[in-house]
Amino acid sequence: MTAPLDGVRVLDLTRVLAGPLSTMLLGDLGADVIKIERRGTGDDTRGWGPPFHDDESAYFLGVNRNKRSVTLDVGQPAGIDLLGRLLAHADVVVDNFKVGTLPRWGFDDAWFSENAPRAVRCSITGYGSTGPKAGLAGYDFILQAESGLMSITGTADGEPMKVGVAIVDICTGLLAAISVLGGLRERDATGRGGSYEVNLHDTSLMMLANVAANYLVSDAPPRRYGNGHPNIVPYRSYTTADGELAVSVGNDAQFAVLAEVLGHADWSDEPRFATNAARVAHREEIDGLIGALLRRRPRHHWVELFARAGIPAGPINTVPEALSSPQTVGRGLIDEVAQAGGEPFRLLGSPLRWGADPVPVRRPPPRLGEHTDDVLHELLGLGGGEIAELRRAGIL
Repeated sequence: MTAPLDGVRVLDLTRVLAGPLSTMLLGDLGADVIKIERRGTGDDTRGWGPPFHDDESAYFLGVNRNKRSVTLDVGQPAGIDLLGRLLAHADVVVDNFKVGTLPRWGFDDAWFSENAPRAVRCSITGYGSTGPKAGLAGYDFILQAESGLMSITGTADGEPMKVGVAIVDICTGLLAAISVLGGLRERDATGRGGSYEVNLHDTSLMMLANVAANYLVSDAPPRRYGNGHPNIVPYRSYTTADGELAVSVGNDAQFAVLAEVLGHADWSDEPRFATNAARVAHREEIDGLIGALLRRRPRHHWVELFARAGIPAGPINTVPEALSSPQTVGRGLIDEVAQAGGEPFRLLGSPLRWGADPVPVRRPPPRLGEHTDDVLHELLGLGGGEIAELRRAGIL
């Protein structure tokens, strides 16, 4: 099948995680993603290890499939000139520079209007272009702290905790990809591109979701519930005879089934437990009763029993268990790829699908500058001699 973004050229001026993840998703959808990297060093994450494969960090490999790499020194006028010529050929431009960087180089709204009027631009920043922190760099860990996400993560009597991955970066990258897709749709309608902005600060507040709504409606400060839920009970992890189990009961009908399966159909008639609101008010009591029963049998017993009854439940897996599970294998989510001249290695594949087909890895994560000559010849018509001279001058 034809990929949704076939024929769309993306100039990727990003590094680290939020930006590279967003452009990788666009590449998964068929876009030709050209990653512009610093001459000599490239994306910071190329060195973020161990672990490494062929001197390339696993971190970099995990968020840069389906891209081509071009090195460019934008610290020199000739490098800025080349960047401008590449920008003029782009359908999409994604950057995560500090606010004002592209305009400072001469690529402001007026420049794009004249030289690349159909380009859809998305800028990813730490705090956005307005407000007292506009222009400051943003870091996932700091935004998890400042947004309140850490204050609601962790055990009730423990310290605030960050999520185990850079979740604000990841969600910001998703919002950036959504913005680009919206921009392309707008361009289809108007014939012109547009400028979009996403930032880590606003994303992190969005991620508070129902917790923010709870506070804004009630004025009651949210607190930590460990693996519990502030609005739904029972909705948490429990200890079984041989491991941890997550159970998610979303409504009163499911609770009645759970109570019957556990041999306590009377719970669904008990005023303290009959409704979700009552269970939230008496969470320690009902959680204690359920937990005492679940400890008597091993995890697989409860997983199978709950599955037959239609009660949402699952084991709390380790990462190796999750990546080797029958569902992961059955969905074909682990790909084996190889960089130019390198040995094969495994990567997590794309979660996207069109039709029934998995999204292919059309290009493995690129080596630094691997496609510089090809892109400059293809887009700008530069010959081998011109490219060699630029390389001797330290531009490439």
